[in-house]
Amino acid sequence: METFDWIVIGNGIAGATLSYELAKLGLAVLLVDDGNPDSATRCSYGGIAYWSGTTPLTRELAQAGIARHRQLSEELGATTEFRELDLLLTFAPDVDGIGLVDQYKPFAIAPRLISAQDAHELEPQLNPEAIGGAFTVKHGHVNPLKTLDAFNQAFRQLGGQQMVAEVTGLVRIKDRITGVMTPTQAYAAGNVVVTAGGYSRQLLRETNLSVALYHTHAEIVALPKVEQSLRTLIMSAVADRFEAEAMASDPAQDHLWDEPSCQIAPSILDAGMIQFLDGSTYIGQVSRFRSDLEPTFVDADQSETAIRQGISPQLPCLANVPGQWRHCLVTFSRDGLPLVGPIPGVEGLHIFSGFTSPFALLLPIAQRFASWINHQPSSDDLIEKMLVTRFQSQRETPAPEDSPPSQRP
Repeated sequence: METFDWIVIGNGIAGATLSYELAKLGLAVLLVDDGNPDSATRCSYGGIAYWSGTTPLTRELAQAGIARHRQLSEELGATTEFRELDLLLTFAPDVDGIGLVDQYKPFAIAPRLISAQDAHELEPQLNPEAIGGAFTVKHGHVNPLKTLDAFNQAFRQLGGQQMVAEVTGLVRIKDRITGVMTPTQAYAAGNVVVTAGGYSRQLLRETNLSVALYHTHAEIVALPKVEQSLRTLIMSAVADRFEAEAMASDPAQDHLWDEPSCQIAPSILDAGMIQFLDGSTYIGQVSRFRSDLEPTFVDADQSETAIRQGISPQLPCLANVPGQWRHCLVTFSRDGLPLVGPIPGVEGLHIFSGFTSPFALLLPIAQRFASWINHQPSSDDLIEKMLVTRFQSQRETPAPEDSPPSQRP
């Protein structure tokens, strides 16, 4: 039986990027995914918030990330549909825009406050009477699925092996993980890395391992090709999701994530929209903080109605366009930085998940992680800030200087 150097579990954008970086090192890599169409990558807006670094660490990562995105299509030999466009962070007429200015000052490139009419000039489809104004900044964007496909193609060209199969468990011999199990057979590896997004915690728990990783049930409505051309990416200037994430990931709440059908924090609706180059358009999103992994508790019709009511006053051209409700799990950590590196208590098992702003931060982190496991010391400081062991004390409060960007469209 072939033994791989690495098995990567999960072919979302995190798993695809990391498997590519490992294969670039000449390692034998197997990328395994169950083919679930409801992935976070499939539902992603594909936004690259390179402007939103608030610390030396996140500013460095965001700048490295956008530099890589600008040449990534050439590197991978397939288009990611990278572009830069105007982001509009809109707020309601009854919200004091001046009062929000301080909220955006810490960012590396602070979004600029503009009037509703100025926002309408940037986005002619926007109804200026539905908003009090907006903040704007240049924002990167890729097509998530084309980017995923480009990484997969480049990975295979490097000799990586890709397989569609459900990972039913990890092969454990005493204190070492030696491979993975699928419904048909086991596969051996020197190292296994879990990049399974919202399913990572459950997979590890089945092996009696635990990590401080959480998820939201994110819901969007995917519209087919829209006749009207939309120039901007629109998000809410007042984002309640981050406060809800802090509540849901409080150490005192941690045990609730292992209980069935438990609501951890109130649901959030952040009204937003992105149109891709082919005219297809996403509107959303609802975020629900529940321990369930399947959305059996959601009324899809009610959710779609709420999403449409959130964005249609601003963009009436989208009000009656037929669409499809979609759901996925989106992971996050207690301090917003991803969890990467070895899982304490076993050998040969790693995690690479919990990216708050994946398209902004993922590329340089994957590159540095691959260097780190290849014993290149230049990456030590960065990766060590993201190791799972920073949460060994469940009551530990994360240091403010390690906070991530606070926008992730």
